[in-house]
Amino acid sequence: MLQSMTGFGKSNGLFQSKKVSVEIRSLNSKGLDLNLRIPSIYRDLESELRKLLGEQLDRGKIDLGIYIESQNDLSNGLINTELATNFYQELKKLNESWGEAPVDYLSMVLRMPEVLNQQAPEISEEEKTFIMDLATSACHKLTQFRAQEGLALQSDFSEKIEAIRNGLQEISVFEPERIQVIRERIFKALTDLSDVRIDENRLEQEMIFYLEKLDVSEEKMRLTNHLDYFLSTMVIPRNGKKLGFICQEMGREINTLGSKCNHAEIQKRVVDMKDCLEKMKEQVLNTL
Repeated sequence: MLQSMTGFGKSNGLFQSKKVSVEIRSLNSKGLDLNLRIPSIYRDLESELRKLLGEQLDRGKIDLGIYIESQNDLSNGLINTELATNFYQELKKLNESWGEAPVDYLSMVLRMPEVLNQQAPEISEEEKTFIMDLATSACHKLTQFRAQEGLALQSDFSEKIEAIRNGLQEISVFEPERIQVIRERIFKALTDLSDVRIDENRLEQEMIFYLEKLDVSEEKMRLTNHLDYFLSTMVIPRNGKKLGFICQEMGREINTLGSKCNHAEIQKRVVDMKDCLEKMKEQVLNTL
């Protein structure tokens, strides 16, 4: 099934005293572009999270965030309170003895050695499994979101394919008239050359050759095949790049139709087909 590259998934849960949320957002991208914002205590899980996102989401600009919404005693052990207090008192006393204006003592204290405990606490295997399960659940929800968006894209693609197909059928109506107009124009030009002798057999051969160069039956057939191929490829998962290549081939055939069909009404249909195709190309960029 067709999927959009944009999506959002969120999953949260409670582990002991921690309420943790995992949020994943996805935008369109040519490849897999991962951006992880996770607390330092879960840094050891980064490689596993990246592997999970690559396997589950395949492609897109992926932002993953892990948020600890509440946690008891979160600050325990992170700040050496006794040492920080001593630094604060000494700095304040020294500053006052110099007669200087009050300053931001807190920022100065936090830069002092051993005030902050840089060692992140280790997490248990149970907590690791809990976080990875949340991330997996968020991936599944994002995939469901992508699938819903994909249904809308699929419907829109089908409408535009049908519009291009209708344009092809309308072109066929004007083709006999186009050929007749070209014939009459050539004969009129030759008739105006009254002092030139014309070899009727040679003229007929040249006329056939010229009209064959203007024939668009092959372009119409190839474009029809591309339309059918797009529809059959659209229902295969994760084929967005291939859909882009098919659109390129469709564009070549439509451009050739426009260059060969020297007819005002046909040109109008060609412009309409180009308009539909350009809209499809924009949407294909957001297709997984």
